[in-house]
Amino acid sequence: MKEQTAPLIFTNSRDGTKLVIDGGRPLHGSVDVSGSKNATMGAMAAALLVAEDCYLENVPAIGDVGHMAEVLRSLGATVEPTSEHGLRINTAKLTSSSPPTELVGNLRASFLVMGALLARLGSAGCSPPGGDVIGQRPIDVHLAGFEAMGSRVDREGEKYVVETDGLRGARLFADYPSVLGTQNLMLAAATAAGTTTIVNAASEPEVQSLAAMLNSMGARISGAGSHTVTIAGVEALHGATHRIIPDRLEAGTFAIAAAITGGRVEIRGVHLGHLFSLIAKMREAGVVVEEDGDTLRVWRDGELRAVTIQALPYPGLATDLQAPMAVLLTQARGVSYVHERVFDNRLLYVSELRKMGAEVVTTGTTTAIISGPTPLLGSSVRALDVRAGAALILAGLAASGRTEVADVYHVDRGYERIASKLRSLGAAIERV
Repeated sequence: MKEQTAPLIFTNSRDGTKLVIDGGRPLHGSVDVSGSKNATMGAMAAALLVAEDCYLENVPAIGDVGHMAEVLRSLGATVEPTSEHGLRINTAKLTSSSPPTELVGNLRASFLVMGALLARLGSAGCSPPGGDVIGQRPIDVHLAGFEAMGSRVDREGEKYVVETDGLRGARLFADYPSVLGTQNLMLAAATAAGTTTIVNAASEPEVQSLAAMLNSMGARISGAGSHTVTIAGVEALHGATHRIIPDRLEAGTFAIAAAITGGRVEIRGVHLGHLFSLIAKMREAGVVVEEDGDTLRVWRDGELRAVTIQALPYPGLATDLQAPMAVLLTQARGVSYVHERVFDNRLLYVSELRKMGAEVVTTGTTTAIISGPTPLLGSSVRALDVRAGAALILAGLAASGRTEVADVYHVDRGYERIASKLRSLGAAIERV
């Protein structure tokens, strides 16, 4: 029997809410990590493959889950909460193979419906994915893969339309190890005739999580977590119950929060293997990180040291942790270098960080040079995307005085109750 508790509450409002932070307080205590935003997106898309119920557990109550639920409902799906962090999705009565553009524009992961709808219905249409303005997100990997598997790809106005008389297995080479591209091709290939091999596939934990869900639905996928994924097509899939993996990006954000405030925080419910690159760089910078089962204990013992970081595809340092790490490095002695190797426009937060007194210069759009330690001063700043917003919250926690972070709906898209979680650790942070 499914536990009946308070339902998921999604925050999608753009009502001008701000976070007000009185900085300078070390964080202390324990915090539990929510389910992974990015893994949930793939799992919700996978439910489109079958007419039976799919149950998702450990779903984060965040804005992007709400957006994806709206996308699925626009196609005729039923999406309803079953528990505090549970969803039931049923797509037995699909009424459309193409979500409205106004919904797709809010969420890049919405493009994942393409692979699932193509496999289920033989056709799918979708506008290019939206979401944060952090650089180019080419969808060539998706479309080239669909074509190689026997589909026709056309552009009709603002939408890509893909149709097939039957998907066939193929050997695919991805020009770039795209997470969404790999997931979309896995969704399409799960019930294709024959075997599909994706070479240069993304190896991120979120890809592995989707493969695990699809296998529990009857798919035959091997190699997830490596750069060669093999999908032996099956005739049909069935409904399943799947537990969403912990959010490594939320866990990393709280680890950095502990270090930048000079506190000591225990972060529970973590998959430590997913955070190896972050833990290694934090230790290099002088942060103490203690690993214990599914728990991280993080504190700072002495001065932070300047380091060079590079945001890379997994198992490299996650691009979504690049901005929070850059904020930490403003407090490190020496000159640190931050290189963004995934997206070409992910340093927009630097101008906001400078308002708070950070000494940061950029060379082009992918490298930042940080001189520290620099005292941060409370200021009025704006969240430009999910992770930039989180980074500015970290800066506010470390700053002297009061910081106001506007446009926090961006942060609500990816972090569940971030203000209340930080408050439980002793932060002076309020939503106004």
